[in-house]
Amino acid sequence: MKQIIQDIKSGKTILEEIPAPSIVHGEVLIQTKKTLVSTGTEKMLVNFGKAGYIGKIKQQPEKFKLAIDKIKSDGIKPTLEAIFRKLDEPIPLGYSNSGIVIGVGNGVKSIRVGDRVACNGYHAEIVSVPENLVAKIPDNVSYEDAAFTVVGSIGLQGIRLLNPTFGETIVVYGLGVIGLISAQILKSNGCNVIGIDLDEKKLKIADKLGIKTINPDKQELHSKVNEFTSGIGADGVLITASSKNNTIINDSAKMSRKRGRVILIGVVGLDINRSEFYDKEIIFQVSCSYGPGRYDSIYEDKGLDYPIGFVRWTEKRNFNAFLGALSNGLINLKPLISKIVPLENYFDIYNNIDDNSIANIIKFDNENEDFNKNLISVNKTIYNPTKAIIGIVGAGDFTSSTLLPNLKKIKTQIKYIVSAKGLRGTLLAKKYNIDNSSTDFNQLLNDKDITGVIISTRHNLHSTQVIESLKANKHTFVEKPLAINLEQLLDIKKVFEKSKASLMVGFNRRFSPLSIYAKKVLGENPGPINVIATMNAGFLPSDHWTQDIDIGGGRIIGEACHYIDLISFLSSSRVKSILMTPSGLNTNLNSDNGTITLKYDNGSLGVINYFSNGHKSYSKERIEIYQSGKNIIIDNFKKINFFGYNNRSQNNYQDKGHYNQFKNWNSFLLTGGEPLIKFESLYNTTMASLCAVQSIKSGNWINV
Repeated sequence: MKQIIQDIKSGKTILEEIPAPSIVHGEVLIQTKKTLVSTGTEKMLVNFGKAGYIGKIKQQPEKFKLAIDKIKSDGIKPTLEAIFRKLDEPIPLGYSNSGIVIGVGNGVKSIRVGDRVACNGYHAEIVSVPENLVAKIPDNVSYEDAAFTVVGSIGLQGIRLLNPTFGETIVVYGLGVIGLISAQILKSNGCNVIGIDLDEKKLKIADKLGIKTINPDKQELHSKVNEFTSGIGADGVLITASSKNNTIINDSAKMSRKRGRVILIGVVGLDINRSEFYDKEIIFQVSCSYGPGRYDSIYEDKGLDYPIGFVRWTEKRNFNAFLGALSNGLINLKPLISKIVPLENYFDIYNNIDDNSIANIIKFDNENEDFNKNLISVNKTIYNPTKAIIGIVGAGDFTSSTLLPNLKKIKTQIKYIVSAKGLRGTLLAKKYNIDNSSTDFNQLLNDKDITGVIISTRHNLHSTQVIESLKANKHTFVEKPLAINLEQLLDIKKVFEKSKASLMVGFNRRFSPLSIYAKKVLGENPGPINVIATMNAGFLPSDHWTQDIDIGGGRIIGEACHYIDLISFLSSSRVKSILMTPSGLNTNLNSDNGTITLKYDNGSLGVINYFSNGHKSYSKERIEIYQSGKNIIIDNFKKINFFGYNNRSQNNYQDKGHYNQFKNWNSFLLTGGEPLIKFESLYNTTMASLCAVQSIKSGNWINV
């Protein structure tokens, strides 16, 4: 299938061929009929892509500051590599889609195959969208009109915050697609509506729709509003314009009556003239997209709705309300459409994205599309049969930033990359000369050429995918964690014991050159040692997927397991018991601030300080090792110092062991022999991390 993307690095808008997305839990698979190109919104993305490096920095100064902090912590080279990788990741365009349902995932209740629906899908022939972002289209509403549902709901949500009453005068500042739709909704609500814009074409459309208009270049804005309102001023102002200066926000206060309301939907300068707002006690609020639920992973990704008695208008209910208004003939969208073009002619729109068009429609003539085509061939490689051939599952940040660059260095033969949506996998396949991009894991497992499988997906998927891979007798490498609960771990153990394949977990820290050096100095049987590992993990919001117990397992299970494994490696022992003490007065199972204490079979003691409340420029990781009156300090895997040993300190480029890890695993696939980490150790480390979380609950030591 085809999808439109924006190359952020080059500024090009591209029609990309990718595999059709797979059906996943809680999502709806939709064959696209029409999509809306909202000129204002997509223009910003396109122009950002066309800007040079300096222009991009000027548009996102907050990210420049983050880059400076990362340089202080990790150095210039890793930071620049991270920035350029980010620029290499194109953005999918589009967010207002209409089509017909061709598949539903498990858990979907309100939508069925064959339903005509509107959603926030991309400009793609087939899209997969969470159930709460999909609404049924009434029978008398066309796909063309329904394609406006998302942008219409953005305006509708702003109006709900404005809370207009019958007979009030509302100013709509900016007559783009959202402004003209919002003006019609307000008019149908019994309001007197004034539209403001500089574009005469948009003003004429508004006039025809029965809306009073003002061009601030030709008319004195405030006196004209006073004229229209008999000197009272506007009851409310809805800002749907885009501007970098502060004129619009301050004009909005000037034209408002005392205790008027100003709602911001668009993007404008916010250096507010305090006296204007103070004297009139102006109420100001920013509207968030298309309603409650937006950016809430529990609502969008997990499909849990807000109780209607407490949240009347969610984003999906706004979708339904807008579609209802279309069905009742309250909104006329025809005057807003400048062009309707087939998908193949998308460039007719994006080549002139700076013109004065209001809205454009892309139509999809895809009746004969193979919706089951979930694999595309990107390259044709002649494989060396004496070398390992692998497949990768997952195309997220770790895959793009760490996994593939290291596999490229060791010239690994990669035949597949599998991703749920298809786009990122395809782009990575092109960049790293991978033969096939797929959205079907089984295609990889059923290929007899595949020697090893690397799993780099979200944590809740690891156990199922590991089990499927082991059952197919594929040597399996999975990014940490191996499992996020005890049931998953026990299921893996059962399957592993019957499988002919090996299992490896991405505990890369033990493969760092500095860790290996420290282990060599400590000796194979170092006796009881004490290790303090401190992780300046950095803040993550509570709604980040890694913090979700059901998806990420929490940061202790998902990341602190690195240090459990590293201490086990350095001490040559296994964890016997564990206690985690979280900081703060109100703690929960996904706490990411606390101290973990580990007792080992050989008498060694480990302490892991996992903190998310430190400064970003401070070193992220520090390992302190105490042995018989001597010390070894590893600082951020860039520097190692010895105290009491006859060994020389070293300063290196930061190396957390990923390269050595994948190089050794690739060699193992070719030659066999002992596994890089024995299953008993993988099991012990994973069990210990699960017990750490359990100890938060009980407040006691837990035997592993």
